[in-house]
Amino acid sequence: MRTRLVAVGLLALLGAGCNRDHRKVIAVIPKGNSDLFWQSVHAGAVKAARENNVDVVWDGPATETDYGVQLQKVDAMLSRRVDAIALAPIDREALVSVVNRAADRKVPVVIFDSGIDTDRFIAQVATDNYLAGQIAAERMGKVLDGKGSVVIVAVKPGAGSTEAREKGFEDVIHQKFPAIQILDKRYGMALVSQSLLVTENMLTAHPDLNGIFASNESTTIGAAQALRNRPGKVKLVGFDWSPTLLDDLQTGLVDSLVIQDPFQMGYRAVQTAVRHLQGQPVTRITDLAPRLIDRGNLNDPGIQAQLHPDLQKYLE
Repeated sequence: MRTRLVAVGLLALLGAGCNRDHRKVIAVIPKGNSDLFWQSVHAGAVKAARENNVDVVWDGPATETDYGVQLQKVDAMLSRRVDAIALAPIDREALVSVVNRAADRKVPVVIFDSGIDTDRFIAQVATDNYLAGQIAAERMGKVLDGKGSVVIVAVKPGAGSTEAREKGFEDVIHQKFPAIQILDKRYGMALVSQSLLVTENMLTAHPDLNGIFASNESTTIGAAQALRNRPGKVKLVGFDWSPTLLDDLQTGLVDSLVIQDPFQMGYRAVQTAVRHLQGQPVTRITDLAPRLIDRGNLNDPGIQAQLHPDLQKYLE
């Protein structure tokens, strides 16, 4: 009997040692992988993981519209028994079930980039997207001198972050610039090709158009491509950035861009998950401030630092 008790005690000690040595694993599941935005999020997540001696598993769908694949990836991480999940929901309703499932299994979830229609997450880290849309509308009102007609190249129905931007834009135009008409709003479905097509269709339908608001990187790139062969008076206020869009900003094809800080978003999401796993209090909602860039402030050191994080340092 004594031998058996000693054996049980040794097993318990070994188990405790394994738990102490367990390196925490945090799954980070973005909306997509291809855009520079998500690469910056990834780099920020890796930085936080290195600082906290945890592992990050990065795995997102190929496109920002495929919530079915995103659901599968979250389920796979739950089966893998990761310690926490950071999730950027493609659809605010469709991803509710899997977030609730994680909560039922006591796997903490940090929501980032975009909201979700459940409160069963530990924290949310995102750009203040409604404010971002308001900033874009203020810029549009200024460059159009408070009058004219505009259209919106939207992303997709159900995407919480971009819906908030579009709502912020619409509300400010209606409230502060009644002489500006919003003539049309069409969805690019997070694809450059579709965004190009719907922009061209709206330009054809409204030949006297004065302005375009595009609410993410792919829609802005598509809108800019549509305007490239139509030089003239249409002012494009876009969202997010890429090297091509910065070139278009320099040439004047794009009037201005509202930018986020995706590196900081990825960093804060993982940092928040780590703090929770350590039993520390976390901020429930973290709103990251958007900012407007144009040719006048593009070369400011703070903006350049935000635009060009050292991705190679973290993603190689």
